[in-house]
Amino acid sequence: MRKATPLFTLLHHNFHFLLKPFSSLASLFEQSHLPDLPSQIFTILSRPQWRKDPSLNTLIPSLTPTHLSSLFNLNLDPLTALNFFRWIHREFGFTHTVRSYEPLLLILVRNGLLRAAENVRNSMIKSCASPHDARFVLNLLRRMSTSDDDQFAFKLSLTSYNRLLMCLSHFVMIDELKSLYKDMLDDGVSPNMITLNTMLNAYCKLGNMVVAKLYFTRLLKGGFCPDAFTYTSLVLGYCKDHAVDKAYRVFQLMPRQGCRRNEVSYTNLIHGLCEAGQLDEALKLFLQMKEDDCFPTVRTYTVLIGTFCKSGKEVEALNLFKEMVERGCEPNVYTYTVLIDYFCKESRLDEGMKMLNQMWEKGIASSVVPYNALIAGYCMRGMMEDAMGVLGLMESNKVCPNVRTYNELICGFCRSKSMDRAMALLNKMFESKLSPNLITYNTLINGLCRAGVVDSASWLYKLMIKDGFIPDQLTFSAFIDCLCKMGRVGEARQIFESLKEKHVDANEHIYTALIDGYCKSGKIEDAHLLFKRMLAEDCLPNSITFNVLLDGLRKEGKMQDAMLLVDEMVKFEVKPTVHTYTILIEETLRESNFDHANRILNQIISSGYQPNVVTYTAFIKAYCSQGRLQDAEEMVVKIKNEGILLDSLIYNLLINAYGCVGLLDNAFGVLKRMFNADCEPSRQTYSILMMHLINEKHKKESRNPVGLNLNSTDISVDNGDIWKITDFDIITVLFEKMVEYGCVPNVNTYSKLIKGLCKVDRLSIAFRLLNRMRESGISPSENIHNSLLSGCCKLGMHCEALRLLDSMMECNHLAHLESYKLLICGLFEQGDKEKAEAAFHSLLRCGYNYDEVAWKVLIDGLAKKGYVEQCSQLLNIMEENGCHLHSETYSMLIQELNRT
Repeated sequence: MRKATPLFTLLHHNFHFLLKPFSSLASLFEQSHLPDLPSQIFTILSRPQWRKDPSLNTLIPSLTPTHLSSLFNLNLDPLTALNFFRWIHREFGFTHTVRSYEPLLLILVRNGLLRAAENVRNSMIKSCASPHDARFVLNLLRRMSTSDDDQFAFKLSLTSYNRLLMCLSHFVMIDELKSLYKDMLDDGVSPNMITLNTMLNAYCKLGNMVVAKLYFTRLLKGGFCPDAFTYTSLVLGYCKDHAVDKAYRVFQLMPRQGCRRNEVSYTNLIHGLCEAGQLDEALKLFLQMKEDDCFPTVRTYTVLIGTFCKSGKEVEALNLFKEMVERGCEPNVYTYTVLIDYFCKESRLDEGMKMLNQMWEKGIASSVVPYNALIAGYCMRGMMEDAMGVLGLMESNKVCPNVRTYNELICGFCRSKSMDRAMALLNKMFESKLSPNLITYNTLINGLCRAGVVDSASWLYKLMIKDGFIPDQLTFSAFIDCLCKMGRVGEARQIFESLKEKHVDANEHIYTALIDGYCKSGKIEDAHLLFKRMLAEDCLPNSITFNVLLDGLRKEGKMQDAMLLVDEMVKFEVKPTVHTYTILIEETLRESNFDHANRILNQIISSGYQPNVVTYTAFIKAYCSQGRLQDAEEMVVKIKNEGILLDSLIYNLLINAYGCVGLLDNAFGVLKRMFNADCEPSRQTYSILMMHLINEKHKKESRNPVGLNLNSTDISVDNGDIWKITDFDIITVLFEKMVEYGCVPNVNTYSKLIKGLCKVDRLSIAFRLLNRMRESGISPSENIHNSLLSGCCKLGMHCEALRLLDSMMECNHLAHLESYKLLICGLFEQGDKEKAEAAFHSLLRCGYNYDEVAWKVLIDGLAKKGYVEQCSQLLNIMEENGCHLHSETYSMLIQELNRT
């Protein structure tokens, strides 16, 4: 996210500083009369001593394959073209692509220089860097080979056929490979040993040994003797086909057939044994290599290091890594990536970063792969600043991110519900000339749905369709689950019923989400009917499906039906899970039947399961509700002894229970334990403590607030009324008690309190807390700023909102788009066009996804309120600043404007 100019500064200047400066008309006119680059170079190349022309030093750096094509079409001498082509690569490091080879090949063929053309054709095939390149070259050479035009015709030779087949095999383009082999036969070109080995190897790489053996037979029938490459391919093929024994037999056969086993043969078999879980056999083979006068390659070591890492044998992996370096076998990018990935999975990200630094020092950190591994590690642990730091490191090291890089980052931001930042990464993708794939769209849609932003998810869905992606089960599962959680079960059912016409089969996740929606809305009969339909359509339920129904029946008081359902699970070969037993324990404890609950707990353990924190929380909740605090504390000790981490809910139950019996000191003692255990207190934690402080105050004053139960043991819902009646004095007492017990208020404390106050529009107290926080030397977090900003925007406190935005920009904090929408609409409503446009300019400089800006501010904000002219003005500002929208977003905007 970029740091924006403060709004109050922005208001005192014209908006034109945001636009890129244009050249004067005079200079534009002069430039239009300059000869283009190909023409300038053509003029120079027409001279005998063109290599000595100094102007080439300034012209060549701007040269592109398109320019080369134009240059070679200017009737340039073919030998000069060939020499120039080689010279710019040698002298200037110009990287030739398949697109730059094409015009040279054509000019050489056109002038009958076929020997030179053959070399260029083979170099062109060799330069293919992707399946897209390979397809382009294949189509071009096929057209030339079959052309009747003498100026264009150039038959494929055996060498070129073989090189093309190798290229297609490298990119695993099997359909094209089969087709080209057929063309070769139809063209009367007889396959040689290289051809048949290439075809055999291509199918071995896929593990398709049926077809591979057909080519092996053709090789023998053609009178060729299988060589080391042939047998090594067969070893690979059998390993890929999970037939390691057959691979081993071929490996043993090689010396008897006069074929020397090489490093590749050994590595293929070692890899196969590792994949089959036969690590000891793989190590024996590794030690045998020396006897065969073979030495492990970097790939051999990498395969074994990777297997050691997967098996959790870190010492062995690092020893082998050390050994390979000592033997002069330099680790490559894949070796390092295996170790980086291992350290990331073990939550030892600093060691992963050290490995990356080692790579950089050795000059081998030019691949995107290790960076992606490290980014994935940081994202998995929610360390998004560090993940973005790695992206910045990539850019500074000139390593280009790929789609996976952005998908990992987007997934990380989605997990932390930072959807504005996740969506903003789409902009960075487009700037990097990368296109989102189905994974990108599904991740974002799922993230938006989980964050409850279903409208944005729906808009993104339309873009996904427009871009040619077909929504799948994951896409629809996200929508159905989200709508059900929001209580919009009817809409979820409509989507469910539309799946058939979209050619998508409902899976167990989709059925379970909708069944859960019905259960939570109390429609247990509808849930049961849907369950029957699920079975009728041969969609097998999983343990989650049963647990959802079980919980629904329990809440409806139908425990007999619930127990029958547990028996039903066995028929479907679905084992009851810890969650299943926990549901039964919760119901048993609700009836205060502790003996029966303990019997179920013992049943969990005897079934081989480990009770989890939720299971034990049910007991603690039941003990606390009956004031049996000693039993609750004994259960806490039991949890700790079993190595289970306590969550905030357990601490909240204990704090509330002590408060209800008037033991506030004990309650703050629990808070101290919470701090010591690094368990972050929730908003509910502070709400409970304040509730009991208010209760204590009212008892001293012999009064009780009307309609409030300050001694409730039920903490299932955050008591919003507490935030409505609390005052700054109570918060001061809270802070004093916290300090007394060694729980010094931190940024999290202030964040939770300010958010609670802002939710019930108590902004005056929230701002007093902000001032106190700053006086204490604590900087406000992004969450605190957003809570205050949201509150100000909702209450129409626009001046305060603008000042907050300035503070956020200074701290490089990102404001929520929803707040910007409310602010801009509010400013337009009160007729303050200048401030509204200034706020919008500021928004555009923050790096949000442009389409999301249009959806939320223009469509959902201004257009829906009927501000057509203002909406058009802001759209013009976006276009002037190069903020291009998706064509589908434009259509949505026009559609909404036409409605008003």
